[in-house]
Amino acid sequence: MRIRILWPAGQTTATLEATPTAKALWAALPISSSASTWGEEVYFGTPLSVPREEGARQVVEPGTVAFWTDGDSLALPYGPTPVSRDGECRLASPCNVLGALDGDAGVLRTVRPGDPIRVERA
Repeated sequence: MRIRILWPAGQTTATLEATPTAKALWAALPISSSASTWGEEVYFGTPLSVPREEGARQVVEPGTVAFWTDGDSLALPYGPTPVSRDGECRLASPCNVLGALDGDAGVLRTVRPGDPIRVERA
């Protein structure tokens, strides 16, 4: 499953694994939201509400596509957040890992708080 994430200054694609949350996201596409940032992470609300999966993680690699169950949001870290230690990508709490961005996660630096953001099937 591949998705496209679009915002006014750019876009990227991601490949999702066949996890329960990724399948739920796929079924809900397309979705539109408003971007928020937290350190070097972009996140935005979705219409999904899913439970935390076994294997949910708080520390992930840059470019991970994660679902923050505490906020019903997709979380896209590309670098350290305010709770990171030693430059790691640390999310606010454990998140379901859905997959990874295809290519350089640094493209997310062009997302500004409040930007309209759209996720669709690629």
